[in-house]
Amino acid sequence: MTRMFLWVLCGLLISLKGWATESTTELFLKQYLNQSQAKTLWLNQPLKQRAAKILGHSYQGLRVRYWQDGARTAWILDEIGKEQPITTGIIVENNKIIAMQVLAYRESRGGEVQQDFFTKQFKELSLTQEDKLNKKIDGITGATLSVWALQKMARLALLFDTQKTAP
Repeated sequence: MTRMFLWVLCGLLISLKGWATESTTELFLKQYLNQSQAKTLWLNQPLKQRAAKILGHSYQGLRVRYWQDGARTAWILDEIGKEQPITTGIIVENNKIIAMQVLAYRESRGGEVQQDFFTKQFKELSLTQEDKLNKKIDGITGATLSVWALQKMARLALLFDTQKTAP
């Protein structure tokens, strides 16, 4: 009986985790976009190569879903920190990051990257010709891999934004 209760409890917690992530994504989109429209960016070979150069590994997938409201776009991207994926929402407008928010952090350490003091560093950043961020991001001791993951996602969102369709 106790074992069955634990299995039910585990199933409930797993399903709630998925609900919380989805709900967080919806809240993020509502916070920054008024009348957003979901769109799809299909990744051609040159774009996949540029993404792979940014990530240090190939991008998994043939397309990326994004949301657009006029010139403003929202990108929900995942990248591995040390061992687990970090889900981040990034708002881009006029080739600059307007906002960045960690939507789901699954690592046991380095959670400071979720804090506003860290994510505010990305505001107003853009890409250089070499697909690098135009300003240096201050790291966090003990969260180096998570910091790198957020930098990669910021660069990727800015890159993908250059390829979006007209509003």
